[in-house]
Amino acid sequence: MKRAGILRQVSDFSDFSRGHWLQELLCQAEEPSHVLSSPDGQHLLVLQKSRPPPKPRVVAFQRHSIGGADLERNWQPPQPALVGLVFLQSSVTSGSWVLAIVWEHGRTEVWHFVVAVGWQLLQTLELCQGARARIVSVCSQGASLAWCEERPPLDAHLDMSRCAFRFCVCTRALEVGEQGVRLGSIRIVLHNSPEYQILASPQHVFLVPAAASFATASKFLLIWHPEKAKLAITAPSAGFVHSKVLHSSSDSDFRKLLLGSVGLLSGLAPLDIHTSAVSNSGGLLLVSTKGAVNMVEPDGTQRHIFDLEGGPLAQGRPVQLKTFGSTLACMLAGVLYLIDQNSGRLIEKKILSMKEVHFLESLGEEDGIQLLTQTGIYSFSFSKPEDSSRPEPCLVEMVFEEACRYYQRRSLSSSKLTVEKLKKGGVFQAPVALAAILQHSLRQKQKTAQGLPDTYAKLLSTVNLELQSYMSLELLKTCVVCAPESEVESYCEELVEQEVSRVLHSDMDKDNLAYLNSIFASFPRAAWKATRSCLQLQQNGDGLLVARATPEVWKKVLGGPQQEELGHNGVVPLFELICASFLRFKPKWLPSFVELTQQYVSISWAYSSKEGPEGRVPLYKRALGVLARKSKRSEADDEMELELLLCSKRPKAVLQALHLLICLKRWQRVVEVAEKFSKLSPLLNKEIFTTLLAEFAQHRELDPYLDMLWPLCPAELTASDILTMVLQHLPQSQDPVPFSSEGNQLTVGLLKPLLQRVVQRPCVQDEMYSDALQSPIFPPPTPPREH
Repeated sequence: MKRAGILRQVSDFSDFSRGHWLQELLCQAEEPSHVLSSPDGQHLLVLQKSRPPPKPRVVAFQRHSIGGADLERNWQPPQPALVGLVFLQSSVTSGSWVLAIVWEHGRTEVWHFVVAVGWQLLQTLELCQGARARIVSVCSQGASLAWCEERPPLDAHLDMSRCAFRFCVCTRALEVGEQGVRLGSIRIVLHNSPEYQILASPQHVFLVPAAASFATASKFLLIWHPEKAKLAITAPSAGFVHSKVLHSSSDSDFRKLLLGSVGLLSGLAPLDIHTSAVSNSGGLLLVSTKGAVNMVEPDGTQRHIFDLEGGPLAQGRPVQLKTFGSTLACMLAGVLYLIDQNSGRLIEKKILSMKEVHFLESLGEEDGIQLLTQTGIYSFSFSKPEDSSRPEPCLVEMVFEEACRYYQRRSLSSSKLTVEKLKKGGVFQAPVALAAILQHSLRQKQKTAQGLPDTYAKLLSTVNLELQSYMSLELLKTCVVCAPESEVESYCEELVEQEVSRVLHSDMDKDNLAYLNSIFASFPRAAWKATRSCLQLQQNGDGLLVARATPEVWKKVLGGPQQEELGHNGVVPLFELICASFLRFKPKWLPSFVELTQQYVSISWAYSSKEGPEGRVPLYKRALGVLARKSKRSEADDEMELELLLCSKRPKAVLQALHLLICLKRWQRVVEVAEKFSKLSPLLNKEIFTTLLAEFAQHRELDPYLDMLWPLCPAELTASDILTMVLQHLPQSQDPVPFSSEGNQLTVGLLKPLLQRVVQRPCVQDEMYSDALQSPIFPPPTPPREH
């Protein structure tokens, strides 16, 4: 059951100075006006960019309670066009602000409002250093201005289309004090770049390519982190993120920034961006021309939120976006969409009769939504359910929404299944039955129990334990919210354990996997403890790692969506999540865990089965991939890489580990590995022996271990084979005399024990025919004839 949305008028403009004129401006404008509300909500600024007549102008309207002189600015050609109105923080008093009016040629007027006095012009500044510069986009971040400016080439006859990289992204601090306004030194963030639209969140600045940008530049976004002096390149749909710290001005060159990524970026499709805006959480909201709403986080990852209805969006068709708390409001063609930006669920869809609607800041109400229309200011809020004994608004609704996704995946029809169709169709009884059981249980909790239909009584007894588990989980969530700080951690660990266990016992689809990724990222230690508990990991008396997890849990750990199905959007498979936890909290257990998983795979899936995890990428390689993603490499990581290669017991992995040990000149360990793994197969034994024989021929490091090395010689190698290999791998001697003065040459005396062992060993063919040759009767007697 959804909450009903109520739209109520909170102002008819009578509480604003010149309110009737404000209404006329909104009604008479031929093109949509640009409306801004001040940070304190006491002022409305209207920017009209329509061509004269009437002349373009900025008009400010303030509430009657504060009074003061009005602000009105008019201009007309040949004066340059206005780029934007931005509010900046002022250091005069806490929470104070100033208004900056920025024109194309860089001239900026800084205005300040004083109660009972009105608007006052503090100072007129020049942002740009060059007289020919032209600002195309501007935004504010705290007390600084950031903008993108065009710097035309000096040769006026040069074709502008050939100078695509003629733009520059700059920033300057604007300090407002009691003595006036002081403009800080200019800082170049990016130069020799294409055109960008600049959007700022409190901690980051997003650079969105303009519609007419160069082809390659339109395939990615740039995210600037001012505090870290870092610029990140991200192609969200492809999962590509690359960052670079800007140490000097040469690092800010656009072409140098892309130097290492051009090959990858050139193969990507251009970004599909119709509208962009910044959310209150600091992410970048993007609407594609197909109506898909996505959120790009500051770390470069992208998350899909919702799909707007109405088909492809034309370029001139406006879409307004604004977040109010956790609610995303979208306005398209007179339809207001309210979406939960965390889950992507449509909360409300309302058709408005107003022609022009603008979103305003809602002060004091985080989730309150305020709309400015031609008739006044309206507030949109949700009504509370009248009957408190009914289930929570989203509980039963979630049952039907999950059922929609379930049946849609298994449907052969192209028509979209909705919750309304599911409720009224009468075809799918499972969600109807579950909703009835939930309602019955929740009413019992409120002590207003009503009879449950007999057809559902048996089903209730079946799911009763699951229902109790759900109720205890909800109770635990309430305890987490209400608990003191000292108890929150223990409650969180219990909650995470229950959530991980619940997901491991349900279908491991992409949504559940993304949810597990968020749990491991937000509560790493609690998730590690939950993993140990669910897999029942512990050491036995011999110090070996054992796991007593059920086959169903093992299949969730090793199966589920793999990396090639998930793409590169920050979500990793469950096996990789668990390996990362091992590396962080118990690295010594990781090789044993990989070995345990391989044992389970060999039992549960046929060898080389493509359905099993080993049919795609071997488990040890997946664990090595997790190790490779560590930001800092240490000697312990090198040792871990060796252990992971060896625990796989695969011939290629063992040989790779052997070569790593040889490169590290750890000869004692080399011989130990050779002795242990030569027993696995004759072929691996031969590869190991020939590798070590080649090393023996080149230097004298293995001489102390020859007594352990020679017994590994395969039976099929002859003395001539050994001498041939030794001669092939002898180092090129630079000494002209027969014997080196250093005394490190290979001698026959060192090879003598091996050659004696090979010569004295019985021939393979002799062993094959030894039984026949030792037979007392030759030739064998003739078998008796049958009569």
